[in-house]
Amino acid sequence: MKPLFIVLEGPDASGKSTQLKLLSERFTALGIPHITTREPGGTQIGQDLRRILLDPRRSMRPLTELFLMVADRHEHVETVIRPALREGKWVISSRYTLSTLAYQGYGRGMDLKLLRELNELATSGLDPDYVFLLDLPPQVAYERTRGRDRFEGEGLAFFTQVRAAYLSLIRSVPRGYVIDATKTPEEVCREILAHLPLPG
Repeated sequence: MKPLFIVLEGPDASGKSTQLKLLSERFTALGIPHITTREPGGTQIGQDLRRILLDPRRSMRPLTELFLMVADRHEHVETVIRPALREGKWVISSRYTLSTLAYQGYGRGMDLKLLRELNELATSGLDPDYVFLLDLPPQVAYERTRGRDRFEGEGLAFFTQVRAAYLSLIRSVPRGYVIDATKTPEEVCREILAHLPLPG
């Protein structure tokens, strides 16, 4: 069976890290070789970039933020995701290209055409097989992230824009699904698994 590249999208505190753990446990039980990873921070360079990008004490211009995100993605694809897929491992990643369109595009107001071109450059056209949007009401996402990272400081309006962006973007993604992230982690996991072509 072809190894799958699965992406979990959504705002911070929507449960992506929890789902990485639950899905990994399920895949292990099914004997599916896999890795879990995240953006930013899925590589050593990415971990350094993540600290810079999420540090609430820092401020940076939107283009600077974008270039750091794209640099992280390129390193992630070439040193983690592609090698794992070539080895026959499934890849589950927290965040990928939709995050850039939602946060830097709709949230920061940057040109979507530019963002799509940079995503294409960074990934060499590697698209996920499945994308699951863990959807939260903006107020819930905002309250859950208070004090956690630099994006919390953008305020509720920013989270509202990002959520609307995600819900619009996911409609054009083949095998893209919206999952209600207000459900229990176990319910969310079961819903994700129901969409995947699992062995047995």
